[in-house]
Amino acid sequence: MRLLMNKRFSVILIFLMVIGLFNPVSLKASEEEGNIDVKEIIFHHLGDGYGWEVPFSHVYRIPLPVIVRAEDGKWICFSSARLTEYLEETDPTTGKVHVIAAPKIVDVEKDGKTYQFVLAHVSKHKNKVVQIFPMAPEEEAKVKSEAKNNPEIQGDIDKAEAVIGGYVGFNEVYYKEYKPHDISITKNVLALLIAAVIVTAMVMSVVWWYYRKGMKAPRKGVGFMEMLIDFIYSGVIKATLHERAKKYAPFLLTCFFFILVMNLVGLIVIFPGGANLTGNIAITLVLAVLVFIITNIMGSKHYWKEIFWPDVPLFLKFPIPIMQFIEIFGIFTKPAALCVRLFANMMGGHMIVITLTLLIFIFAAFGAVAAGGSVFVSVLFSIFMLCLDVLVSFIQAYVFTLLATIFISMSTDKGHHEAHGHKEETKEEAQPAPQGNQVAKA
Repeated sequence: MRLLMNKRFSVILIFLMVIGLFNPVSLKASEEEGNIDVKEIIFHHLGDGYGWEVPFSHVYRIPLPVIVRAEDGKWICFSSARLTEYLEETDPTTGKVHVIAAPKIVDVEKDGKTYQFVLAHVSKHKNKVVQIFPMAPEEEAKVKSEAKNNPEIQGDIDKAEAVIGGYVGFNEVYYKEYKPHDISITKNVLALLIAAVIVTAMVMSVVWWYYRKGMKAPRKGVGFMEMLIDFIYSGVIKATLHERAKKYAPFLLTCFFFILVMNLVGLIVIFPGGANLTGNIAITLVLAVLVFIITNIMGSKHYWKEIFWPDVPLFLKFPIPIMQFIEIFGIFTKPAALCVRLFANMMGGHMIVITLTLLIFIFAAFGAVAAGGSVFVSVLFSIFMLCLDVLVSFIQAYVFTLLATIFISMSTDKGHHEAHGHKEETKEEAQPAPQGNQVAKA
């Protein structure tokens, strides 16, 4: 068995090396390595967009609805497919024809008025939809003069366009720009909706099982779901919150499964995967803010007392409120740690995989042998990192839920004196009332 596994492993290694040596992608990369913008590629994959990439293509996109509020207050809706057009471009070196997606101006007619929008590339609102307005010849000449003197383009406006505040450049022409209120269904928004549907289906599968089968033990996927639910509820929530577990379990379990699904779906290359949700700090910030709100709204008297008048020597809290300042600062650092920890770990994993893949194109400049070796190493390490990211996806969901549970437990704790008083009351209430001869003896 061991010999057979060694043979299979050797065949896989040889296959990867052959792919690396003779892969046309590597040869193509060696011809075009000067045109590779590593930073742009990384942030393109990690960022949001108005369309979803078609599997195995970086040109064509699945269109999504663009919903913006124009300058006059009217809401405009159109397909993101109208923001780009597909053009054929001939490579001067190889003579091959490639299809590229070029931005174009979108004209929308509404109530007898024409609105113009464009996906900004030369603007401070880069890669965002902006509304544009033509300028008078005098103003246009002034803006072009300012752009020409801009050191970014070294006086040659035919080669590039400079970013001028309040204006957007398009095909060597500048327009006035207005950044509208944007509630478009972008890639990240759609991915959030997909993740929510998946989480709902996963949880409801357990509900439907017990509704149909009674108390019969679930199997396969439903059994795995029940195991995860019990693992988080019994091992984390109930073990930390005790009698308060049922009150906060729905929120904490939702956080766990929502983060887990977002992490795992983000590792899938093709639709509906590929959206780096937990690598987007806006999404992790919202999750952290929800924990912050629950922690402080449900905080007990003991919790607030420890913040504004902690049990420390008097000189540490009066007349200079040193400890109060530290405690109030801690209120905000706890959710901030939740936000940054999840964001940094998930974004870092994606960046490493993308960087390892780009090494193929970087080393292609040194020839076919170097390109082949880089393919072998990059593919091997990329597979390892993806497997590691699957483990990290579970760990990060678990750690977020664990820390959120601890923060809620600390804020809702009634303290020693309050809890002791409550226990004494309970003990007195539990004693039976004196009856008959007991009253007479008293």
